[in-house]
Order: sequence, then C-alpha cells, then structure tokens
Amino acid sequence: MPELPEVEVVRAGLERHVVGATITRVEVLHPRPVRRDLRGPTGFAAALAGRRIESARRRGKYLWLPLDNGDALLGHLGMSGQLLVQPPDSPDERHLRVRLALSGASEGRELRFVDQRMFGGLSVSTGGGELPPEIAHIARDPLDPEFDDDAFVAKVRRRSSGVKRQLLDQNLVSGVGNIYADEALWRARLHGERPGNRLTRSQVAELLGHAREVMLAALGEGGTSFDTLYVNVNGESGYFDRSLHAYGRENEPCDRCGAPIRRVAFMNRSSFFCPVCQPVPRRRRVVPVPPPRRLTRAVSGGTLEDGPARLQSPDRSRCYIGRFLYGQGADRLPEQRPA
Repeated sequence: MPELPEVEVVRAGLERHVVGATITRVEVLHPRPVRRDLRGPTGFAAALAGRRIESARRRGKYLWLPLDNGDALLGHLGMSGQLLVQPPDSPDERHLRVRLALSGASEGRELRFVDQRMFGGLSVSTGGGELPPEIAHIARDPLDPEFDDDAFVAKVRRRSSGVKRQLLDQNLVSGVGNIYADEALWRARLHGERPGNRLTRSQVAELLGHAREVMLAALGEGGTSFDTLYVNVNGESGYFDRSLHAYGRENEPCDRCGAPIRRVAFMNRSSFFCPVCQPVPRRRRVVPVPPPRRLTRAVSGGTLEDGPARLQSPDRSRCYIGRFLYGQGADRLPEQRPA
C-alpha cells in the first residue's frame, strides 16, 4: 500500500500539474471507486463539473483538492490506486475508473484515477476545502510542521501496547505504514513489540526522528515501489526500495551486524527485524497473590458485634486483625465458629 512518502510525491505532482485548472467534464467508468459519495456516480460528476481546483493537500495517506466553492475532491489510493495526468489522446489504461477533463492551467489534459483492485476511491466532501470532515479524526503526520513531538512521546509512553502497533495507529500519528515503521525501528534498534510504557522519553524521541529521516529519504527518491502499481502522476516509480535495511529482506544479512533478518506475522502482514540489533523484549513474570478471607469485624460469644482492631481467641487458635481472620476455623461462617 502507498505510504506517506508515496502519497506526498503524488500530491506534489498534482500541485504542479492541476492546480488552477477547471474541471470541464467527469466520466465515471466504474461505480465502485465513488461508492463513498452518497450522490452516486451521476451526482459525483455533477458536483465537480465547472469547479476550479485551488490547491493540493494531504493528511496522512489521504489527498484532497480544494475547489473554488469550498468543497473538495477527496481521494485515497488504497492498495493499487493511481492518479495520472495524461493527454486526452493517450490510450486508456486497463483499469481506468474515473476520468476528469481539465481546462485552463492544464488545457488539454485529463486527470485519471486508475485502480486495479478498487480498494481506493474518490468522493466530493461538502465544505471540506480546509479539512474534509471525513478525515478530521486522523492525526497529523511527522512531516507536518504542526506535529506535536512532545505530545506524541507522552502518549506512546502512557500505552502498554507494542511500539510498532502505535506507529500504525492513525489516531496517534498518520502516514507511517508498515515499510517505514520497520525501517525506523531498525535504525532505532528497537523491536516492534517493545511496550510503549517501557521506553524512555529519549528512546521514543529518537524513534520519531528516525521515522522522519526514513520518510524524507524516501521522498528524495520518489517513494518505494515493489511492483508497477505505485507510480507518481507521470507514471514513474520510486527507487527507495533499494535503500531498505529491514523490510522485505528476510534471511539477508543485517547491514549493521550481519545476522539474518527475520520475518514474523504482524496484523495480517509481515514485520522484518534483526534479532541481534533488535532483541525480542522479555515478558515480565507476574506472581499471583491470593486475597485474604474477609470478616465483618470480631466475634464474641458466638455473635457478630463491633470489636477492637485485634482480638485473639482464648485458645490462641484464631486471631482477628481488622476485618480479616487467620487460623483455625477461618473457613466457617461467623455463627458456626465457637466463641
């Protein structure tokens, strides 16, 4: 699935090629990619026709194009989605789903949504020009200038869940997917199952810094591509997969210590780590403590009544301390015990 660097590469391409253009015509070739728009394919097309694209923005892995009426074209690439800027006479792609004809700044071009598996999609967000309400719950990403480092560190250290699971939590931090989480953890020498509440403040801050480094490096190389499904708006693939240290390198030697990289199942996908540089965390042993039996207070003459905090029976076989009874007969009801 495209992650933050790949989506940012697409956003930057849209900013260069379609901002300022007017959408003159919309053609929905398959209804599934616009399934989240309650207007349906016809209403989706009508809501976009004649609207001018003001800018290209991103939150995590979501893209949106603010329009001149305050609405926005909201998109997610899913597993295999592509947003391509093509000349009208270019042959249709095999999995072309939506076509937007453009005029003005992009005269004679089309913005095409191509998606083989159709897990991604497009919709019109009413009033979503500044921030679509559909994605308002998603946290900012580490490359966002307004991302709060201190708040992120504090939240991670309050949780007992594994640190990789937290990196993938879009309500905590957005845009960090499986590939870059593994790479950041490798650089920080941390195993993904390390509980957040057992990490120091400096360890979490260092991990966040490595996540930024990895994503910025991927941006510089156009993202990561393992097949032909991810491309930028010009149809070009990224090359950061050649710089990976952990992800996808099962049984290959670690670039730092030479130990074979391991792969384990994780949340219906895979995690890659070095068993030497990133040791599996030990589990803390919990010894259960049986609770003491409770009693209302003290017993005198075979009846319950208020008594001193400590009272010992005449034969010294039983002793009441506060509300607890120790010694012979502790398993009987108060009225069954001898005075």
